[in-house]
Amino acid sequence: MNEILKAMTERRSTRSYRSEMIPKAILDSIIQAGLYAASGRNFQSPVIIAVTDKTVRDRLSEMNRKIGGWQEGFDPFYNAPAVLVVLADKTKPTYVYDGSLVMGNLMLAAHAMGLGSCWIHRAKEEFDSDEGKELLRSLGIEGDYEGIGHCIIGYPAGELSSAPPRHENRIFFV
Repeated sequence: MNEILKAMTERRSTRSYRSEMIPKAILDSIIQAGLYAASGRNFQSPVIIAVTDKTVRDRLSEMNRKIGGWQEGFDPFYNAPAVLVVLADKTKPTYVYDGSLVMGNLMLAAHAMGLGSCWIHRAKEEFDSDEGKELLRSLGIEGDYEGIGHCIIGYPAGELSSAPPRHENRIFFV
């Protein structure tokens, strides 16, 4: 089977990670794959914030936990040491789709590099908040951006699960 198709059928969301950091060269390769995602009219509106600083990572996790309504101490990033935050320029008509394609590329690239990943939601709410907007300003990110998702990445703490069977009646040929 073609390696890309193989990665597409084998990749699963990982929700338990070892704490060891991913080498920068591997993280850079994953980010590069995200930057090459298709985008409407080639606007390339999404941006990626690569978070490997534990203090910032934990701050984002706590913001996400509060939005999700989980108990104190829960980590919605499942101990993943790296978080790739995808934002997209709201002034572009296809920004949500473009950012979603970036997320897909990031997760597939992580799998191809032997890492686990998972799309964590609530980035929209995080970066619509005053705290999120201030964080963006502190990073020098200006513009009308919406949080699309967090791609958490790391070494899986256990075995990856296999894909469950696909549901029937999802294909219609005309």
